[in-house]
Amino acid sequence: MDLDLAQVRAFATAAELLHFGRAAEQLSISQQALSKRVARLETALGVRLFDRGTGLRLTEAGERFLEPARSALVAGRHAVAAARGTRQTPRLDVWGHLYLPMRTVARVLDALPDLDVEPGAGRDLPSVAAALLRGEIDVGFGRVHRLPEHLDTGLTHRLVRLEPVDVLVGADHPLADATELRPADLRDSVLWCPAEVARLDFLRQFADDFGITERVGGPNLGLPHFLSRLRTEPRAFSLFPADCPPLDDPGVRAIPLVAPTPLYAWSLIWRDDQRHPQLDALLRAFTEIASGSRWLEYDPEHDWLPEAAALTPLASPVRRPPEHRR
Repeated sequence: MDLDLAQVRAFATAAELLHFGRAAEQLSISQQALSKRVARLETALGVRLFDRGTGLRLTEAGERFLEPARSALVAGRHAVAAARGTRQTPRLDVWGHLYLPMRTVARVLDALPDLDVEPGAGRDLPSVAAALLRGEIDVGFGRVHRLPEHLDTGLTHRLVRLEPVDVLVGADHPLADATELRPADLRDSVLWCPAEVARLDFLRQFADDFGITERVGGPNLGLPHFLSRLRTEPRAFSLFPADCPPLDDPGVRAIPLVAPTPLYAWSLIWRDDQRHPQLDALLRAFTEIASGSRWLEYDPEHDWLPEAAALTPLASPVRRPPEHRR
């Protein structure tokens, strides 16, 4: 039989979201049209792909069909590009926007003037992982932590940078005049999270490990709003990469964290069974710059990494002497 890729795309999107209404909205079609496409696909295959009882879930046949279906969609996109003779530019989406991930990506891309990459923005790791599995993008860049099992299959990720973070507090915070702080010094403060606390894996694990019980989450409305919250809440603090450009805000203090120094792990993630032809060049560039810029220096006796951030690096992490810790 010949597969109808529109029907396959309807199935794959519904399988990812497990909701026909949201899948139809994502594909910009009506829910009725999406249901018809899935039903026609099931008729052509001679099997039920979804159990439509209480909630929507995949049948065993649907689970078997999902990965080959995703591969078929990627292959279709590649076939169209080949037929048109167009150069397929790799799409690289970033997330973790408050911590300015494009700083690192831009530095690597500047070193590759002959590599044409299309940067884009993803909402968070799960959304980028889902886009990779659908074949909509080729590479992701951000903090990789534990993914739901249905999104983790078939994805490869590599650590490319470990970045120290400072603590940010307002000028009225009791610890604002300190020259350096230990994470344990923050136990009587309130962690400000610019999103739902459960979604910010790094901040949540930091608070769990260092006994910070008071946590407040709110919408991420950008850096000015983030800094304004710290200025106006005397007990509030948050974490911010130490290598970011200095913050132009006299009402906020950036203080180094020591004993241990938290490190924010930046990684690349891609779908290994559908590697873009230019992926290897991108990986080599990250490896070279990480080595030359000491991006992977890590001393387990003095640095802190969440357990889930212990990822396979492009190059082996090395100990950084105390005089080169920041």
